[in-house]
Amino acid sequence: MNKELTALEANHTWDLIPLPSSKHPIGCKWVYKIKFKSDGSIERYKAHLVAKGYNQLEGIDYAETFSPVAKLVTIRSFVALASAQGWFLTQLDVNNAFLHGDLDEEVFMSLPPGFKSKGGNSNNLVQINKVITEGSLFIGFFVYVDDILIASNNPDSVKTLTEFLDQKFKLKDLGPAKYFLGLELARSHKGISFCQRKYALDILEDSGFLGSKPVKFLMEQHLKLNKEQGPLLIDPSEYKRLIGRLLYLTLTRPNISYFVSCLSQFMSEPRLPHLHAAHRVLQYLKGTPGQGLFLPSNTSLQLKGFYDSDWAEAENRAMSIATCELTWLLALLQDFCIPHPTPSVLYCDNQAALHIVANPVFHERTKHIEVDCHFLRDKIQASLLKTLHVSFAHQLADIFTKPLGFI
Repeated sequence: MNKELTALEANHTWDLIPLPSSKHPIGCKWVYKIKFKSDGSIERYKAHLVAKGYNQLEGIDYAETFSPVAKLVTIRSFVALASAQGWFLTQLDVNNAFLHGDLDEEVFMSLPPGFKSKGGNSNNLVQINKVITEGSLFIGFFVYVDDILIASNNPDSVKTLTEFLDQKFKLKDLGPAKYFLGLELARSHKGISFCQRKYALDILEDSGFLGSKPVKFLMEQHLKLNKEQGPLLIDPSEYKRLIGRLLYLTLTRPNISYFVSCLSQFMSEPRLPHLHAAHRVLQYLKGTPGQGLFLPSNTSLQLKGFYDSDWAEAENRAMSIATCELTWLLALLQDFCIPHPTPSVLYCDNQAALHIVANPVFHERTKHIEVDCHFLRDKIQASLLKTLHVSFAHQLADIFTKPLGFI
């Protein structure tokens, strides 16, 4: 707590002043947290002083609350590129990151608990000034709030950059990336593997399933869940919190994506069968808590996509969504200065969907998906996309469209 108060004062977060007669102060409170290492041991105890901003009114006390962060899906691309290109991965942490933003609004806050003003005047308040809450050289940044992941082909340049940034923001150099945003990274000459083992075990422990019997598959092939089946949960917050945590786990566990997305459809009114189905996911995770993704170092960087749906029109809609994702990934490669001369390849197992995209004459039959078809044709004509047929046996996207049961 003393370190937090010292940092707040060192960053000139506030000024001690008497409360103006026309102003109403907001309160503040201490929030405590234990930061763990990837092996579950305690790294340090943390205390944050936060203003009670929930007492403010939007449009009166503040206007904009949006703060952009990097997309989590970008981290998979970022780490995959680092593995393929042989980049060094370094992790940084910004101390008291929220103190580096200046406030445009006037905010008055009561004295923090445990803070003694000079002169002993308890009527003083604080006026908040800052937010409380070479040639082939390449350096890439991934920033998520106060956590930074740096990829570079020159470790000396990263050290120089870190020293420069430390003069502007107080940084903590955590060395080679091993535990970032709950992701455990391990590197070898063959590539990079990353998983969420500790995160999965934390979910099991918090849900009381750490000692449960594992199951070999997630979902019965003929299981049907609906919105009216079974009694409503008395406390739906347990279900919502569990599904939210499982959604984050899909970052490294795509094998549970289909079932978790099905369960997320019942977030508004979860029922007992839905909770039992979610508990089965936990039993499945009990058997494979350390399973994750492996990103090989000898992989090709050509963008390839697989998509699947039920019928031709739906296939074209899915093709359009997949193309948007490929277009975004292509722009990401360009930002990282990685050439991608050949068109992105999109694989489909539906011949009718491929004919609709390739043949502009099918106007009457494709009115309802005309925008998607024109979008795809434009990408193909610009040599940014190439569509190919793939057999059902080699359709990778098919495993994300149905429960597989036990094999």
